[in-house]
Amino acid sequence: MPSLLIADDHPLFRAALRLAASESLPDCVVHEAADLPAALAALVGERDIDLVLLDLHMPGSRGLSGLAALRGQHPGVAVLVVSAHDEPRIVRRVLDHGAAGFIPKSASPAEIGEAIRQVLDCGNWLPPGLADAVAALPADPADASLASRLARLTEQQSRVLALLAEGLLNKQIADRLAIQERTVKAHVTAIFEKLGVRNRTQAGMVLRALELGEPARIG
Repeated sequence: MPSLLIADDHPLFRAALRLAASESLPDCVVHEAADLPAALAALVGERDIDLVLLDLHMPGSRGLSGLAALRGQHPGVAVLVVSAHDEPRIVRRVLDHGAAGFIPKSASPAEIGEAIRQVLDCGNWLPPGLADAVAALPADPADASLASRLARLTEQQSRVLALLAEGLLNKQIADRLAIQERTVKAHVTAIFEKLGVRNRTQAGMVLRALELGEPARIG
């Protein structure tokens, strides 16, 4: 049976997504997380999760950083972004960074169910009202380059990068990930090389390029 993770900080919207998923796939198992750290922990603890429904704006995630973390640390799990940020250019960026589809928060339960079914069937999904506008937009070269560089990181390097961006020192990262400090140093060296940066500040700037402005309504 399919297993889903709903990652959204709004309880009522999580409930709406759970209902839509259950009506579309009565035998599905649904997990919930209210922030990005909880979502990442759920993916570690529940190895059978097939699909994440990800809110772009919730604690621990700014803009596309949550999507990048999920794709980097759990590349085998499909991600459907769910957000009020439904401008075509932003949806284009979401797809370029590895999402399998996009659901606007104004979507009906039927549309949500259709999106979930299509992505679980290894397809992609965009709402009919956005598909043509998004398809007409070329990928931004800078965004394509950024996505390509982030994709070169291993799952553990992606975790280390996220903790670097939080300002943690090597010893703190080692403690958080339960690895040796020299292993962290090796990961940091590899991260700098793969991202084409020279220090922690520049690595943080790479992640800041994933930020988006706040949506005009709940996102």
